[in-house]
Amino acid sequence: MATLHTRASARLMMAPSVIVLFAWMIVPLAMTLYFSFQRYNLLSPDEHGWTGLLNYTYFLTDPAFGDALTNTLLLVGGVLAITVVGGLCLALMLDQPFWGRGIVRLLVIAPFFVMPTVSALVWKNMLMNPVYGVFAWIARTLGVEPIDWLADVPLLSIILIVAWQWLPFATLILLTALQSLDTEQQEAAEMDGAGVVGRFIHLVLPHLARPITVVILIETIFLLGVFAEILVTTGGGPGTATTNIVYLVYSQALLQFDVGGASAGGIVAVVLANIVAVFLIRLIGKNLDR
Repeated sequence: MATLHTRASARLMMAPSVIVLFAWMIVPLAMTLYFSFQRYNLLSPDEHGWTGLLNYTYFLTDPAFGDALTNTLLLVGGVLAITVVGGLCLALMLDQPFWGRGIVRLLVIAPFFVMPTVSALVWKNMLMNPVYGVFAWIARTLGVEPIDWLADVPLLSIILIVAWQWLPFATLILLTALQSLDTEQQEAAEMDGAGVVGRFIHLVLPHLARPITVVILIETIFLLGVFAEILVTTGGGPGTATTNIVYLVYSQALLQFDVGGASAGGIVAVVLANIVAVFLIRLIGKNLDR
């Protein structure tokens, strides 16, 4: 009886915050869903009316949608490949004892605390600029013609910028998991004649399977919403070379002033993100059950 009373009291105390959180999430989503079925352009607000699925049809058949979907997948996949592999290598390096390891760890983690807009501007103006950037200076020093990164390989440039921001996160998670590895197992494997590669494949990688899956899940959810880096560097171009789903929705809403079409695009983006999230959550669940 006391237990039931305690549960009821706990639910009653939690109810206000749950209601506020639910309203904070559901009200914008409901408004977006409503406008996605409306003909609503800010340049002609008087022409307002029900359009059914017409906004969704226009968005999904827009030639830019295919490019945006492809760019989104390439961006997520490229950043995940760099951060997981690079984070694993950095975690293995930082797990070894050496002089100044604390300072190196601090420097490795530092990029994660830099605002995306600031880091994108630094990469654009100080590193990737074809005239006075660091990469251009290195190329000229080696006798090679500098590359205009944001014009010649724009999507790769965005991937590098975003990966630089997320590499510390992957490194921190994998380093924490690596430090929890039982040293007695490694010593026993070494005594049995297992080499460095064998210990890495049969001990380290299985131990890091779950942390790697968590890194992939969290990063994927955030990478589907990359926007600031694209806005301040390439503006989605050249053409649609760096336009992802989020930037396509932004361009329809605030550049073309088509609120109805942008709302439909927003709902499509939410559905795609939830499909990816459910798939990854089930993948993590299977991994945790092993």
